[in-house]
Amino acid sequence: MLKGKKILIGITGSIAAYKSILLVRNLVKEGAAVKVIMTPSAKDFVTPLSLATLSKNPVLIDLFDEDTWANHVMLGRWADVMIIAPLSCNTLAKMANGICDNLLLATYLSATCPIIVAPAMDEDMWHHPATKSNLEKLEAWGNKIIPVGKGELASGLEGEGRMAEPDQILEYLKNDFFFVKDLAGKKALVTAGPTYESIDPVRFVSNHASGKMGVAVARELAKRGASVHLIIGPTNLDTNISGINVQHVESAAQMFEACIEKYPGVNIAVMAAAVADYTPALVSKEKIKKNSDTLTLEFVRTKDILKTLGEKKSRGQILVGFALESNNEKEYALDKLQKKNADLIVLNSLNDAGAGFGYDTNKITIFEKDGKQLNYDQKPKQQVAKDIVDRIVNLLYV
Repeated sequence: MLKGKKILIGITGSIAAYKSILLVRNLVKEGAAVKVIMTPSAKDFVTPLSLATLSKNPVLIDLFDEDTWANHVMLGRWADVMIIAPLSCNTLAKMANGICDNLLLATYLSATCPIIVAPAMDEDMWHHPATKSNLEKLEAWGNKIIPVGKGELASGLEGEGRMAEPDQILEYLKNDFFFVKDLAGKKALVTAGPTYESIDPVRFVSNHASGKMGVAVARELAKRGASVHLIIGPTNLDTNISGINVQHVESAAQMFEACIEKYPGVNIAVMAAAVADYTPALVSKEKIKKNSDTLTLEFVRTKDILKTLGEKKSRGQILVGFALESNNEKEYALDKLQKKNADLIVLNSLNDAGAGFGYDTNKITIFEKDGKQLNYDQKPKQQVAKDIVDRIVNLLYV
């Protein structure tokens, strides 16, 4: 997402300047082109040589050194974004009042690119009315402010004022600033959770599915602009999810009917629910009593939701299925991909630690209809959801 982006980093005189070294390094690793401007006082905290080595560009400091007076105009036009991190209390005050006494401030005042600032100062400075007023000015002018953290400060005190961590700034750039809603205008159907197949009024047959993976996929689709309808079985998860239409069902039959109703109007369907393959042939109207040492129940097959949707799939629709296997994983996943007419099968293996039902993490392999196999490391389920949606987007716009 950051590959090829042109990012101008401004570093001011603050003990937090050491974090900028890691920020520059991470941006370059992500494929961004990075240039650095330092205030003269910033040199007391980090060396220009370190930053020049990591950024692969000369570090600019002096306003009148060689041709840098002209450069301040070009730098603000070259960059896709200028990030001032750390932003000291002193430089903040100068920015808020249009003072231009160094190269960084000259670049800021002439920049045509967006500006992001990550303040860093002691808690008393942070809470001073002048600081609050200066930040309000910057924000009113369209500058983006990354909130400070709370913790140990340079003074030795604990409190607010810590500069955001480099990873947090990187995530902000990826997930907020440069984020593209590549599914805007698309409609998606997602299933999640288990189903309950009733035996009598108090008992049922089910599985250990939590619904976490399906909900994570629904959130990622919505985040990327899709209009999402989530059909979810019984779960303890909070399903009051902003921007997602949630429909609660209980049995496999109810989930089947809900999917059949919604499927014709969607572009994307992700069948992440662990739907029961069998349901009791007869459901007792009364609670079954313990009258014998054994109990025999007859089960019948439930309707296959993924297979039915695959048969009804129209041109341009993307259908994604899940496979949870304990043996012959690849063989079964590929068989499911073909027989269900899916575009993607997401495979979970019960042999992988920290993957499958109930966990907050998952480890998946994605099989695509064209024969491509993509293996992923174990990750939090929300990051796994991003990997899945990335493949969906790739298929939609191929």
